[in-house]
Amino acid sequence: MFLGEHQHTLDAKGRLSLPAKFRAEMTGRLVVSKGLEGCLYVHPADDYAEFLGRLTKRGDFDPKFRQVRRFFSSGAVESELDSAGRISIPPALREYAELDKDVAVIGNGDRIEVWDAGKWAAYNGETTERIEDVTRELAELGIL
Repeated sequence: MFLGEHQHTLDAKGRLSLPAKFRAEMTGRLVVSKGLEGCLYVHPADDYAEFLGRLTKRGDFDPKFRQVRRFFSSGAVESELDSAGRISIPPALREYAELDKDVAVIGNGDRIEVWDAGKWAAYNGETTERIEDVTRELAELGIL
């Protein structure tokens, strides 16, 4: 499970060192893809295949599922941690997430999220202000 928030930097080649406590769970292949709200998702490859499998099970007859599947799979790349515990983030994905140098590496349960540090600070601040209302709404729906 991936938890916590870590501040890191991209090097000049677009490589990102993952937090040491995340590396143990990122053995073997992993997938970096576009995420929601302008961040990137990093999944162990098997988990990512399962995620796409759930979308694929819905078939191609619903345009919403086609759209979501295309969003997450286009531009996604398979990678592995290098000997220094870094992943390489391709230019197109760095551009999508507006990553330059300072990034926030966020544990979000089953995946890692990579955010531009400034965007993460703004998003996190907005979320903190609204979290009580959001949790109340979800509780009223019986989700929490």
